[in-house]
Amino acid sequence: MLLWINGPFGGGKTQSAYELRRRLPGSVVCDPEHVGFGLHRMTPPHLRGDFQDLPAWRQGVYEVLDLALRRHDGPVIAPMTVVEPAYFRETVGRLRDRGHDVHHVALLAERATVLRRLRERGLGRGLRAVAGKDTPPRHETFAVTKLDLCLERLRDDEFAEHLWTDHLTIPQVADRIAASAGLRLGPADPSALRGRLRRAWVGVRHIRFD
Repeated sequence: MLLWINGPFGGGKTQSAYELRRRLPGSVVCDPEHVGFGLHRMTPPHLRGDFQDLPAWRQGVYEVLDLALRRHDGPVIAPMTVVEPAYFRETVGRLRDRGHDVHHVALLAERATVLRRLRERGLGRGLRAVAGKDTPPRHETFAVTKLDLCLERLRDDEFAEHLWTDHLTIPQVADRIAASAGLRLGPADPSALRGRLRRAWVGVRHIRFD
């Protein structure tokens, strides 16, 4: 089974994906964003745009996830924002047409909630300051500029199932995703401190400086 976790940038996709991986035996996270990072890094800076506009990104994501679903014996988790219907059909739609069991969920929240979550990425800002980078990174600016479009598009029926997360913790989001997909999770960590530290480490691992 593929669990594709959609949602606006800053909506909790990555944290939810790694919470699921921790509590779902045999599962793996295959992040489609890494295909885009590779394409960006081999493209001259002045030619870089939204990597999802590159057919190579959609094809690469399809091929890697198809391979993982055919060869990996366990759930595959893909946290990725996709709001263009045509791109959604080229990735999620093609995987379904291939015969894979794809469970898609869009994590939604009010605009103010997502903006607060983006601001709370304070550790990343601190590390960038230590590194001498004073300007906001491109991907954070990109996240804010795309927020309204994401929230509008993801409400469409094509992007169901919808899960509103304003008042849910990350473990609760994982519980809801798993239940809707018919999967049984291991227990959530009873230690709130360990949970916060684990999520902080996931955040650190996914900071981008380019």
